[in-house]
Amino acid sequence: MRLNYNRIRVACLRGDPHVRDTIPTFFRAESIKLRKRLGEWLVEQGKLNTLELERALDSQNDEVSEHERIGTLLLKQGAVTARDVAEALAVQLGLTLVEPTDYPQMPLLEECVSVRFLKESKALPLHENEHELVLALVDPLDQYVINAFGMLTHRSVSVRVAVQQDMESAFERLYGGAKASSMGEIVGDIETLEEEGVSDDVQHLKDLASEAPVIRLVNLIIGHAVEARASDVHIEPFENRLIVRYRIDGVMHEVESPPRRLSAAVISRIKIMASLDIAERRLPQDGRIKLRIKSKEIDLRVSTVPTMHGESVVMRILDKSGTTLNFAALGFDDDVLKIFVDILQQPHGIILATGPTGSGKTTTLYTALQTLNKSDVKILTVEDPVEYQMEGVNQIQVKAQIGLTFANALRSIVRQDPDVIMIGEIRDLETAQIAVQAALTGHLVLSTLHTNDAASTINRLLDMGMDDYLLTSTVIGILAQRLVRTLCEQCRQLRTVLPEVVDEMELHRFTTADPIELYHAVGCPHCGHTGYIGRVSIVEILTMSDGIRSLVMQHATAGEIRKLAIDQGMRTMFDNGLRKVMAGVTTIEEVLRVTRES
Repeated sequence: MRLNYNRIRVACLRGDPHVRDTIPTFFRAESIKLRKRLGEWLVEQGKLNTLELERALDSQNDEVSEHERIGTLLLKQGAVTARDVAEALAVQLGLTLVEPTDYPQMPLLEECVSVRFLKESKALPLHENEHELVLALVDPLDQYVINAFGMLTHRSVSVRVAVQQDMESAFERLYGGAKASSMGEIVGDIETLEEEGVSDDVQHLKDLASEAPVIRLVNLIIGHAVEARASDVHIEPFENRLIVRYRIDGVMHEVESPPRRLSAAVISRIKIMASLDIAERRLPQDGRIKLRIKSKEIDLRVSTVPTMHGESVVMRILDKSGTTLNFAALGFDDDVLKIFVDILQQPHGIILATGPTGSGKTTTLYTALQTLNKSDVKILTVEDPVEYQMEGVNQIQVKAQIGLTFANALRSIVRQDPDVIMIGEIRDLETAQIAVQAALTGHLVLSTLHTNDAASTINRLLDMGMDDYLLTSTVIGILAQRLVRTLCEQCRQLRTVLPEVVDEMELHRFTTADPIELYHAVGCPHCGHTGYIGRVSIVEILTMSDGIRSLVMQHATAGEIRKLAIDQGMRTMFDNGLRKVMAGVTTIEEVLRVTRES
């Protein structure tokens, strides 16, 4: 019998509209005791009178109504409201009542459960984690639905009681009457919305951004970005069009965009999700959105800036489940990793990670912290923003508006007796000086800086105003890095390299083969026809030797420092990249693109 019931559940989950009618009636039956208790509670609360309750109980003796719940019958008679029944069920069963704000911003289990099944079952998943699914049900006694979701997800199902009207509103917001799967279908539902006159009416903007089609449109943009492995979503209004672009593996790609007239509605919806002030369109704003998309915990860092034709929005996607804090996975070769780990084992000093925005500096520092994170090591960080939360690490979020700057936070955390301090970024001389003082007093300090290579970092610190003797006393290592796209293994192809390219790149340093064959990008559906999928780091590490310190005291140029470092064995980013080219990981074009060397 259990096997038959399981087949019934699976068929319903796949959207079969006929199977549910075959479920035995005892799946839906409740005890007479519970019926009376629910009715009696409603009477006690003044929601119902005794005569109306008796009339509903009597009607259950009718052949047509014998299997209907008492709450359903009371609703049909108009004796109580749906919220009254839901509250009574929650109290009688000891369950939590779902509030309108508890429903998710994005659909859950969308790839597993048909919309028809959710609608017919009057069920909506609220939250999910590795062990539990929280499910909203209008009928919390529907054991069939509970068992079906438990079987589908292989998790325990925690039931919440839903008010029918609230669930219908959430369903319309998440899926619409008939869920549109493309931007064209959704835009078709918004044909009557006009942008003209909206920008000056804040209430109109709020109403517009709360329309189900607009909500679904924004959800679609974010959902497609996550599916495409985008790191950033750019929504940019121009005079005649609204442009949506995804940054995938460090390269911008324009995608299907909504009409220009919907820009105010789309941007307002994003600002509402990020808890920003939609009435303020003259100043930049920053916010954060937390979502769960297809079992992934997603954080979106939202930034808005005013432009000539409206607000430009950038959403940085931080996929917690997709972050690999492992040096080998990040692309650190064994010899480079050995040098960096040796530096990390130093008891005190400053270690800097440098490179432009989006070069993976923060991920490298998080990986370093994970390496250092042990029970006998206290770690404190000051970040803006805190991108990933780490167990066992005390993380402080900078809040400049209340005076909690990098410098002010650092003054306090030095008194917290940490062993390791991570500073999100050294932005000014004051922060640099406090970092130096922390290093001089026995702390290991990790931070980032925006420079082109390891050698120029020293000149950048001197230009900030840092004393040369303090710099040579505290800085123990500088890691510069970039991210290069990795070749798609499904479509990459070997080609013979032209002799002039071999000579120009000095590829014979890495191989004795003749002719030299290297993989090239081709493109296929697996990689979105780009030829690349994913990224790895190419790095160079400058360690502070006595010779380097001598040049620093002489205020030598970055070129002189770089030359000596190479003479002492430093492998440049360009060389590190070429080694990955020879290994078939990436291409010469990619290495040149990010290093700009020839």
